[in-house]
Amino acid sequence: MDRRQRKTREAIFNAFTELLSKKDFNQITVGEIIDRADIGRATFYSHFETKDFLLKEFCEELFCHIFDTENDEGHDHHHIFNCDGSDSVFLHLFQHLQKNDNNILVLLSSQNNELFLNYFRSNLELLIESHLSLFDIRKSKDIPDFFWKNHIVSTFLETLKWWVGNGLKENPEVITEYFFKVV
Repeated sequence: MDRRQRKTREAIFNAFTELLSKKDFNQITVGEIIDRADIGRATFYSHFETKDFLLKEFCEELFCHIFDTENDEGHDHHHIFNCDGSDSVFLHLFQHLQKNDNNILVLLSSQNNELFLNYFRSNLELLIESHLSLFDIRKSKDIPDFFWKNHIVSTFLETLKWWVGNGLKENPEVITEYFFKVV
């Protein structure tokens, strides 16, 4: 993607973020997005087939950097985020949330939060599946893996909701420690 295309895509994402912080996803129109992004309709559709595709790619862009680290692509991500990865992928995620990269906290606490939490959950399941060994010491032998994975995912999401709902008072290291202690 060339520089001009990246700038257009960024303008669309910024407009979309702003609208999502104020309105329900189903009430947002492509017309509103293109007006805020100051682009033409054809330009929008050259990047995204529909508003649903925009949401999907927006979510991928928000969360895929975590998985780049997992795929050994290095710590300098080439997406919305630019960071140094940490030792723990869970700490890494909490750090981005604390920095409020791309107003992600607004999105997670907006009326559209279920859209983002559902997408986040599906990626989190894959991430936790690849890190189940971190939790082996805590797992009872008679608990099936599918139940255990769901428990860890749910615990992480509830920890995240609690942390955001309480104004991120704990630092990422502490909230990561809490998460590992309650699993």
